[in-house]
Amino acid sequence: MLERIIEFSIRQRWLVLAVVLGLAGLGIWNFNRLPIDAVPDITNVQVQINTEAPGFSPLETEQRITFPVESAISGLPSLDYTRSVSRYGLSQVTVVFDDGTDIYRARQLVTERIQSVQGVLPQGITPEPGPISTGLGEIYMYILAAEPGALKEDGSLWNAMDLRTLNDWVVLPQLRTVEGVTEVNTIGGFKKEIHILPDPAAMAGFGVSLDDIISAVERNNANTGAGYIERNGEQNLIRVPGQAENLEDLRAITVKDTGVVSVRLSDLADIREGEELRTGAATQNGAEVVLGTAFMLIGENSRTVSVAVDEKVNIIRPGLPDGVTITPVYNRTNLVDATIKTVEKNLAEGALLVIVVLFLLLGNFRAALITAAVIPLAMLMTITGMVENKVSGNLMSLGALDFGLIVDGAVIIVENCLRRFGEAQHRLGRLLTQEERFSLSAAASSEVIKPSIFGVIIITVVYLPIFALTGIEGKMFHPMALTVVIALTSALLLSLTFVPAAVALLVRGKVTEKESWIMRGAKLAYRPALRFALRSRFGIVIAALVLVGFAGWGATKLGSEFIPNLDEGDIALHALRIPGTSLTQAIDMQEMLERRIKDIPEVERVFAKIGTPEIATDPVPPSVADTFIILNPRKDWPDPRKPKSQLVAELQAAVEEIPGSKYEITQPIEMRFNELISGVRADVAIKIYGDDLDTLAELAEIVEGVVSSVPGAADVQYEQVTGLPILSIHPDRDALARYGLDIGDVQRVAGIALGGEVAGRYFEGDRRFDIVVRFPEYLRADVSAIERLPLPLPESRGGEAGLMFVPLSEVARVEIAPGPNQVSRENGKRKLTVTANVRDRDLGSFISELQLRMATDAELPAGYWVEYGGTWEQLVSASQRLTIVVPIALLTIFGLLLMLFGSIRDAGIVFTGVPLALTGGVAALALRDLPLSISAGVGFIALSGIAVLNGIVMLSFIKQRREAGESLDDAIFEGALQRLRPVLMTALVASLGFVPMALNVGLGSEVQRPLATVVIGGIISATLLTLLVLPALYRIVHGGERRMAVLSDLPVPAA
Repeated sequence: MLERIIEFSIRQRWLVLAVVLGLAGLGIWNFNRLPIDAVPDITNVQVQINTEAPGFSPLETEQRITFPVESAISGLPSLDYTRSVSRYGLSQVTVVFDDGTDIYRARQLVTERIQSVQGVLPQGITPEPGPISTGLGEIYMYILAAEPGALKEDGSLWNAMDLRTLNDWVVLPQLRTVEGVTEVNTIGGFKKEIHILPDPAAMAGFGVSLDDIISAVERNNANTGAGYIERNGEQNLIRVPGQAENLEDLRAITVKDTGVVSVRLSDLADIREGEELRTGAATQNGAEVVLGTAFMLIGENSRTVSVAVDEKVNIIRPGLPDGVTITPVYNRTNLVDATIKTVEKNLAEGALLVIVVLFLLLGNFRAALITAAVIPLAMLMTITGMVENKVSGNLMSLGALDFGLIVDGAVIIVENCLRRFGEAQHRLGRLLTQEERFSLSAAASSEVIKPSIFGVIIITVVYLPIFALTGIEGKMFHPMALTVVIALTSALLLSLTFVPAAVALLVRGKVTEKESWIMRGAKLAYRPALRFALRSRFGIVIAALVLVGFAGWGATKLGSEFIPNLDEGDIALHALRIPGTSLTQAIDMQEMLERRIKDIPEVERVFAKIGTPEIATDPVPPSVADTFIILNPRKDWPDPRKPKSQLVAELQAAVEEIPGSKYEITQPIEMRFNELISGVRADVAIKIYGDDLDTLAELAEIVEGVVSSVPGAADVQYEQVTGLPILSIHPDRDALARYGLDIGDVQRVAGIALGGEVAGRYFEGDRRFDIVVRFPEYLRADVSAIERLPLPLPESRGGEAGLMFVPLSEVARVEIAPGPNQVSRENGKRKLTVTANVRDRDLGSFISELQLRMATDAELPAGYWVEYGGTWEQLVSASQRLTIVVPIALLTIFGLLLMLFGSIRDAGIVFTGVPLALTGGVAALALRDLPLSISAGVGFIALSGIAVLNGIVMLSFIKQRREAGESLDDAIFEGALQRLRPVLMTALVASLGFVPMALNVGLGSEVQRPLATVVIGGIISATLLTLLVLPALYRIVHGGERRMAVLSDLPVPAA
C-alpha cells in the first residue's frame, strides 16, 4: 500500500505539489489566528465566593458565613475540593471543580446553592461570585498618579481621593468595555463619600438620635413623580424634585421641630466631603497612588487582551486632566513577547543548523533543498493543527519542536534516492531518462519508507504517555505532546507524498555518488572502529551494560523538581508585617521599603498592593503587601552579566535592613502558579489539620523549626492566625434591663457611630456618592470618647425635655484584646499552613529529608494530621502516573518493532537502543548540574524514540543484504558502512535542532534547557550505540544461525 501511495505521488506530482502549497497557504492564514502566550494556563476550574461582612471578627465570619456557605456547596456534582479563609469582615470560599467542568455551569451551580443558603446568613450580607477569570488573569496593571505640584481646576492640589474618583468614573468605564476584559479591580486612593459627622453633645442637647438624622436625610433627598395633567392640548408631567444638589441643601434639612425652633442638620453635624474606611492602598516608588488591574475573561488569549487594554489606555491618556498620568506598570505582553522571542530564536537557529548539516552531508544542493523544505511545510501544517485543537503557541507547546526529528524521514528517503541514482548512472554510463528516474525514486523510497514510517510512528507513540498526565501537569505538557505529534504526523505525510514527488521532479542531471569530505573522514574513522567492535563484540556489549547500570545509579543521585522555574524578568516580594498593623502604618513602612529598593541600580520601578482591593480576589489584611519590582533591561544594568540569583541575594540583604517585616521573594506569575496549585504562594506547603486554633498555632511553631533546620529551606513561615487587636464592646445584660434597652440598641448605635451607615446617595451629574452618617474621626479613635457614646433611652423613659440618653460605659464594657487573625479551612476542616521556598536544592530530596525529620521531631496529638502540598504534589502525581504509562509505551514500541522485523531477536536488538540512549541523557544532566524534572522526563521520552529510529535504519539494511544472499559478516560490515551517512545525518540534525535550546539564556529558556540537554546527550550515546554496539550485538545474536547453516551444509555420513 505504501509503495502504491509513493507511485501515485510521483505520477500525480503536480497535484501533490498543489495540495502541499494549499496546506502551506492555510498554515500562513492560520498563523495570524494562532493565540500566543508565555505558558499554558494551568488554572483549575474554580469559583470564588466573596462575602463582605463589616464588623465580623474572623471567628464570627467562619461560624456565621464561611461554614454555612461551605455546607451548601458540599455535594455539588464534579466538586473536587473547597478551601476558605475567614478574616475580619471578609469570607472567601474557593470552590475547585474537576478538570473539564464547564466554568459557566460550575458558576451556575454555585450561585443556585448560595441563593439557597441566603436565609441562614446574617441580615444584609450577600455572598458574590468572583470575576470569571483564571488565576493568571491579572494581565495588565496601570497606575494613576498626579505629577508633583499638579493643580485641579479650582487651584487645589490633586489628592488620593480625587485620583480615585477620576479612576472610578473616567478610566474604569472605558477599560471595562475592552473585549476579553471581565473586570478591572482597583486598589489605592480613597472612595469619595459625603460625610455627616454629628456632634454627640449637640445631639444630646437637642434630644436627637442617630436614627432621627438618618431618617431625616432619607426623607429629604429624593425626587418623586405625581403623574401628569393635560392642559391646552398638551401633556404636562408632574414631578417634585427634592434631591440635594449641593452640600448646602443637605445642611438645610430639618431634623426636628421643637415647637419653638427648627433644628437643622447643620446645627447638629458637620457635613463635608470625606473618605471611605478603606481596606487597601497602593504605592509606587515610595508615594501613594491608585492602581488598577485588568482581569482577563477565562478562555481568552492573554497577549491579545493585554495589547487591547494597552491601546485603550493610550486612547484614555489624552483625555485626562493636566498633570495626571496613567502609566502601565505590568503588561503580560512583555513577558509573552520575550518568551516567544526565545522560542522563535531557538526554532530559527535550530532550522538553520539542520539545513547546514543537510547541505554538508548530502552534497547535493537540490536534494538538501527538498529535505529542508519539509521544515517550513510541516511547521505550517502544525500551526493549522494547533489552531484547530485550540492550543496556543507558548513556551511549552513550541518548546519541544525539533526540526531534526521532523526531517528524519525525509533525510532517509532523499539519501537513499541519491545513492540509487548515483549507482544507476554509474552502471549505465549515462544520465537517467524521466521514466527511469521516476521508477527508481519510487523503488528507492519504497525501500526505506517502512523503517522511516515506523520510526516516526514510534517517536509519536513515545509521546503518548504525556497525554496520560492529568491535572496541572497535564495542562502544562499536553500542548507540548500534541504539537510534537501533529508536527511528526505532518512530516510523515510529507515524507510519503511530497518528498518522493519532489525528488523525482527536481533531482535531474548528473548525480555523482561522491561523498562530501565530512563523510569521507567519518567513514575513514568508522571502518577500523567497526572492525574492532565486531572482533571484540562481547567486550563492547558488556561495557555498554556497565554504562547502563552506572547511568541508572547516577539518575537516582540527580535530585528532582516539578518544572524548572521560568525567569520572568521581574521580581515579586511578599512583605508580611505584624497582624493588626494599621493601613496608615503599613503604608509608611512600605514607602520606606520602596525607597530602599529603588536605590538598587538594576530596579526601574517598585510598586505595591497593600491589603484587600475593592473586589476581594486577594483577601489579605493591611499587614500584607504584594510588592512588584520591575527591573531595567539587562543592557542598562551596571554589570549586565550579573546573575539573577546574585541580584536576588542583594535585594534580600537590602530589604532586611528595613525592620518590622518578614519577606518572601518570588516572581509575579510563579507566585500565582503556586497559589493556584495549592492555595499557598510557596514551593512547599505543610498543612496541619485539626480543630483548635491554639493547638494548631503551637504545632505550626514546632513544624516551622523542623522545616528551617532542613538545608535549602528559605522564607519559612506559618500563617498568622492570632494577634489581631480587636476593640470589643461587651454589653452588660443586667444594666441594659435596668434602662429598658436591648443589646440590639447598643449594636445599632455603635454600628452607626463607629462604622457608619449609608443614608442615601448624592449625585454630581453621572457620578454618585454614598451619604454616610458616622462620628468624627477624633471621637472614633478615642476609647474614652467611645465609652461616652450617647445611647437613646426608650420613649417611655423620656422626660418632659424629650429624648433622654445614657453613656455607653453605663451599660457596656469596652476593651482592646488580641483575637484570631484569620481562620483557614480545607474540605470543611480547619487548617494552618507552614510554607517554605526551596533555594539551591532540588525539591524531591528536600521533601524526602523534611518527611524524615517530621517523623522524628514533630509529634502530633490525636485528631491532628499533616499533608504536604505545593508544587511537590504535582511532581509526585506526575511521577506516579508516568511510572505506569511509560512501561506501557515501551511495550508498544517493542510491539511495533516486532511487527516491522517479524522476529523477537531483531526487535530486541533495536530495543536495546532505549537504555543506552538514556545513559547519555543522564550524563548530560549530571555534567550541567540539572536535576530530573518533568521537562527532562519529556526529553527522555523523545530520546527513546530517536534511539529506536537509528536502530531501525541500520538493522533493516543489514537484513535486506542478508536476504540478498550476503554472508552474515559481510552484510553487517557493509550494511553498517552504507547506513553511516543516514544514521549520522539523523543524529546530527536531531541533536543540532536542540543545541540553541540547550544554550539559550533568554526569558523562558530555563524550562526548555533540561529537555534539550537530555536529547543532545542521549543522541550522542545512541549514535555510538547504533554504530558500534548494535552491529556487535547483531553478530552475537545471529552468530548461532551461521553455525547452524555451516552444519546443515556438511555431507551426511553414509549409514
